[in-house]
Amino acid sequence: MAKDKVKESEIAVHWQEEELIVPNDDFVKQANMADPEVLERFDQANWPDCFVEYADLLDWDQRWHTTIDTTNPPFYNWWVGGKLNASYNCVDRHLKAHRNKAALIWVPEPEEESHQVITYQELWVRVNEFAAVLRDDCGLRAGDKVTLHMPMVLGLPITMLACARLGVVHSQVFGGFSGEACGDRIVDSDSRVLITSDAYYRAGKLLNHQVKAGLSVNHAKGQGSVVDKVLIWRRYPGKVSSDAAMTDGRDFYVDELLKSKKGVRVEPESLPSESPLFLMYTSGTTARPKGCQHSTGGYMSYVAGTTKYYQDIHPEDVYWCFADIGWITGHSYIVYGPLANAATAVVYEGAPTYPDAGRPWRIAEQLGVNIFHTAPTTIRMLRKTGPDEPAKYNFQFKHMTTVGEPIEPEVWRWYYEYIGKGKAVIVDTYWQTETGGFIGTTLPALQPMKPGSCGPGALGIEPVVLSDDGTSLSAGSAGNLCMKNPWPGRMQTIYGDPDRFVETYFAKFAKKESKDWKDWPYVTGDGATLSEDGYIRILGRVDDVINVAGHRLGTKELESAALTVEAVGEAAAVPAYDELKGRVPELYISLKPGFDQSGVDIEVKNAIEKMIGPIARPSHIWVTTDLPKTSSGKIMRRVIAAISNFMDPGDTTTLSNPEIVDPITKQVHEAKKAMGEVTEDERRKLEVEVRRFGED
Repeated sequence: MAKDKVKESEIAVHWQEEELIVPNDDFVKQANMADPEVLERFDQANWPDCFVEYADLLDWDQRWHTTIDTTNPPFYNWWVGGKLNASYNCVDRHLKAHRNKAALIWVPEPEEESHQVITYQELWVRVNEFAAVLRDDCGLRAGDKVTLHMPMVLGLPITMLACARLGVVHSQVFGGFSGEACGDRIVDSDSRVLITSDAYYRAGKLLNHQVKAGLSVNHAKGQGSVVDKVLIWRRYPGKVSSDAAMTDGRDFYVDELLKSKKGVRVEPESLPSESPLFLMYTSGTTARPKGCQHSTGGYMSYVAGTTKYYQDIHPEDVYWCFADIGWITGHSYIVYGPLANAATAVVYEGAPTYPDAGRPWRIAEQLGVNIFHTAPTTIRMLRKTGPDEPAKYNFQFKHMTTVGEPIEPEVWRWYYEYIGKGKAVIVDTYWQTETGGFIGTTLPALQPMKPGSCGPGALGIEPVVLSDDGTSLSAGSAGNLCMKNPWPGRMQTIYGDPDRFVETYFAKFAKKESKDWKDWPYVTGDGATLSEDGYIRILGRVDDVINVAGHRLGTKELESAALTVEAVGEAAAVPAYDELKGRVPELYISLKPGFDQSGVDIEVKNAIEKMIGPIARPSHIWVTTDLPKTSSGKIMRRVIAAISNFMDPGDTTTLSNPEIVDPITKQVHEAKKAMGEVTEDERRKLEVEVRRFGED
């Protein structure tokens, strides 16, 4: 297709295919799944019964009679007629063989504080006793909803498992979110109990978290929702670490409530497979947060299976998912998946680089971690310090996972060479809050790695790339990434809003009059390509592109090209108004320590022009000391897009570094004004587009 006739649905793709890297023999010999016949067993011809292999990893109180009920698409139920309990599957059933094995190793941020090791026996005791608190002191029963607003403290997984024991649906809100954001989720989920923490460490500071509870409760009350009880896990039991006021009859310290529950045991509730296990809210910019509802049986079977086959955890392994339980990654691959497999999982409280960039590698060395799981954001952050820091420590990973966003080939290679030491297998995963678990990735012992590509569809899942008119595109063509068939881990619905569920994830390509599941492909909302070998390359959100004179450029490919320049540590591409082209890309970069910014902008422009083409050459490259980020380390593109377009960047109080916004604004605006580029009336037209960047 000629460049001047590029359809609106197509994203300009310029990335070259990378080399395939075969896993080493030592890994293959010990892998949980090295049998190539598994690919045949999970072939589409064997769908949906192929997933029985995952369901059989769990203990069922009652076996199902129907694998999947598809009579009401796209609302599907898996393992119909089956009964089970998630808490029992994560804790009780392991006691006979693994009673004294470490289930969780909690690492506090202050290095002078001791690690806390919780065996499966101790976890069982703590889960039972807190379940008794929820049942007896809060009156919670199966089907009730509770909101959790907790940081990375041990009370969080204990609380989740205690809720699951009772059949109480938990809705964990990321600890870094504001009290108001938590309040909105309390309202939407119909929760009447809030479980929170008084304080936690982040970047060397003991943060007052409890103060958010009052804001949450008041915000919810203003919308007509009353919270009856607030339970507070104390960072230091018996000690007050927050000056937030306690409300009599409503607020209670968990450690005090637990005193009367010593030795109390709570039988796990036997629940139908389709019973909701939890809600996980994913935010958007144009509507209220979406409460993704995940089932007990379908979700648990999928995370148990993908953990075993893709994370390759064995009884002797020490597994560390360097993520936050406040997100779906932590739910699936810190708590439910690993514990269902009787794993030893590390839970870290604090910031990745506190007190220095060697902290992750010291923890890995101290605990003998051999499976490491983190996000490209964290890898880029650690990469900025160079290869010398990890080289100081004696750790050896057999397996490394990336999660949460596409990883650029240059960053992938650094991760492989300097963290994996050229030996570890990398499992680059693609999935979403809505999918419950991995949906695009390589089986580590059977499928070669390809830098920048997550791999083929996960076992039992068939991806397809569609044009906007629903036509299946050929290999290498970019379009809408969809999944043809359902899988057990996929969300059941958006809580309280089934119409929005249909509209958001299916309406674009569904034949709404059809009752055939084949006519209801799941729409991920991401742009992607499928290569000849079936590997998926994610280009970013379909609406997270920059349309330059009719050419749609994925922000990720711009950033990936910039990161090939040695001096560049981080990069973020955003759209800026241009009178001639409509929009042009602008790039914000920060440098690795020890590099001078002289000439870097030219190097980056040349790299982008060489790798993508002149159409992608940024109009400006802004070299800054840092980029505005959330507390989880994600670059807030909305803020810098607003700066580029002379708009109000909006609320920056939730940033981990809000002080960086004013200097960047001054730098950019003064330069643009000097160049006569101020056309604020036109830039206002972009406000909706700019607000969308970096929010999801």
